[in-house]
Amino acid sequence: MSWLDQVKWDAQGLVPVIAQEQATGDVVMFAWMNREALQQTAELGRAVYFSRSRNKLWAKGEESGHVQTVHELRIDCDNDVILLKITQQGHTPGIACHTGRHSCFYSVLRDGQWVAIDPVLKDPASIYK
Repeated sequence: MSWLDQVKWDAQGLVPVIAQEQATGDVVMFAWMNREALQQTAELGRAVYFSRSRNKLWAKGEESGHVQTVHELRIDCDNDVILLKITQQGHTPGIACHTGRHSCFYSVLRDGQWVAIDPVLKDPASIYK
């Protein structure tokens, strides 16, 4: 049995993936991978995800230049979640989110409201054309 066969794929053939910055431990992204995306990620050493909305593979940074170099792939105890230990690279290093922020998890619940607490490091309009 190959390492890919050991992954417990969901009914759509996907597995959830968490991207964690190796240097800081920050969780910067959550996404999905299908078998091909996971295999390419392992082979290339760069994060490749599966876009459910576009129904296709997308290499992180293909439009923004904010590439994720993958140092380590881990799987959880149930074999149904992947953890990538990454370094976030790009034109403005440290941006993982399409909003121009360091992390996609930039809002916190305060007094019953979601409040954005992390700054925009670069205007998304200048990242995506």
